Amino acid sequence: MKSQKLHRYIGLAMLIPMLCWAATGVVFFIKPGYKGAYERLNLKTYPIEETVTLPKNSGWTEVRLLKSILGSHLLVKSYGKTLHLDPDTLELAPIPGESELKSLFEDITSHNLERYGSIARVEGTKAYTSNDIEVALDWNTLSFTQKGKDREIIGILYKVHYLQWTPWDGLNQVIGILGLILLTILSVLGIKLYISNKRQVKKKT
Repeated sequence: MKSQKLHRYIGLAMLIPMLCWAATGVVFFIKPGYKGAYERLNLKTYPIEETVTLPKNSGWTEVRLLKSILGSHLLVKSYGKTLHLDPDTLELAPIPGESELKSLFEDITSHNLERYGSIARVEGTKAYTSNDIEVALDWNTLSFTQKGKDREIIGILYKVHYLQWTPWDGLNQVIGILGLILLTILSVLGIKLYISNKRQVKKKT
């Protein structure tokens, strides 16, 4: 009888977390909107018509010459770090001005205007679109990342699924461990009650 009560109480305590696990699990399985939320943005390149003379004994382990809407870029890897150089001077390439960066952001988002819309404003090396998408540029590597409200919602769902319900990591860890312990106890009690009920049925027959 005590096992039945304990099983019932733990079951009620775990009702909300289990409903959250089930609902968010369905979302993670179907992945609605994931394609847009996690779309990778790549630099749009153009044919290269120039050559670059590389210095001897530069120590570079990797060299890439690219051409974007802004012109040519020389990316080299030295001691594990990527450097963005001006192909003409072989000096570090300065970050372009706002208008040039806007052209670059417009160029790399033009393939999916339905998602990004137009570039509303540029702040530093980040752009914000008319569809509330933030696009960030890493000038050293000429790589881009993007995130919108859809990714924020997915992030919230992950927090709900993994019982990260508070702003404090330590407390979230305690809640997660407690949830796993209660789930384990619930399973053990369920098996115990099943075996006990089966024995009682056999005795009656």
